[in-house]
Amino acid sequence: MSHHLVEARDVVFAYPDGQAALNGVSFTVHHGESVAIVGGNGAGKSTLLQHLNGVLTPTRGQIRIGDFPITHENLAEVRHTVGMIFQEADDQLFMPTVFDDVAFGLSHQGLAVTDIETRVMQALETVGAAHLRDRPPYRLSGGEKRAVAIAGVLVMQPSILVMDEPSSGLDPAARRRLIKLLAGFDHTKIIATHDLDLVLELCSRVLVMHRGVIEADGSPNDIFGNMKLLERCQLEPPPRYLSLRG
Repeated sequence: MSHHLVEARDVVFAYPDGQAALNGVSFTVHHGESVAIVGGNGAGKSTLLQHLNGVLTPTRGQIRIGDFPITHENLAEVRHTVGMIFQEADDQLFMPTVFDDVAFGLSHQGLAVTDIETRVMQALETVGAAHLRDRPPYRLSGGEKRAVAIAGVLVMQPSILVMDEPSSGLDPAARRRLIKLLAGFDHTKIIATHDLDLVLELCSRVLVMHRGVIEADGSPNDIFGNMKLLERCQLEPPPRYLSLRG
């Protein structure tokens, strides 16, 4: 599967109770881009992200990874290409130990035990969590859980990282480590977040969502300098942007 773009074509989605969440979303993200998705609560950000690796299926429209639409038949390949980090780390941690959690995906690929050990420890070392390998996930702090969840995605060597509020609940030191880690990931990043200072540090492009549609698509400077847009979409310019403007 080619992994050089993520494309949404007129994506519409409504939940079973009839609540409309996406109302015709279209965009293209090219390989290597770092794209933020921002918007107020209920804008549709999390719903959109869950379409990018097949957790949700559009009511109408299509999501493509490279040359292929996401379908049931290619879902396993899509999820190998697109690594998803959910807003709640507990949604990804369910095994008895940290090592077992990070190794879970690899254990279904027929790899040798020594290869699994090597890749798991490399992923844990990347996020600064190697010392947690034998700990039960339920005894970790919020920041430690987030680091282990990220390791569980990185170990699969995805070409695209999709992240829902990755800095939520982190203390300043853990947030700084996360930003440094993500800055070193050279492939595609798509980040839904309320942390607009993080957007300034990591992303070169911003999609603004409001009421299930893309209201704007531009550079951080263009987006955060448009006060009418921000007000309409229940956003405020990030403190770092205001300080840089003096």
